[in-house]
Amino acid sequence: MDLNREYAAHQRALIGAGAAANDDDRRVKLAKASSIAGRISVFQHGLGAAAACAWSKTQMADLAQQRAELSVRA
Repeated sequence: MDLNREYAAHQRALIGAGAAANDDDRRVKLAKASSIAGRISVFQHGLGAAAACAWSKTQMADLAQQRAELSVRA
């Protein structure tokens, strides 16, 4: 796995979610970002990488914040 490529794709998905025209598009982009983050996490954990725990914790916090923002908009 090319982690730089995956990190970049994750960042693009988050940026796209932030610039989404509507909530449905935002949800699709956030789901894509979450999927990418999951792949990164599995890969890192498989390597026993120290960054894996920090990445997982950060992604969970980001997801919780994004869900809260979407519920405020609804």
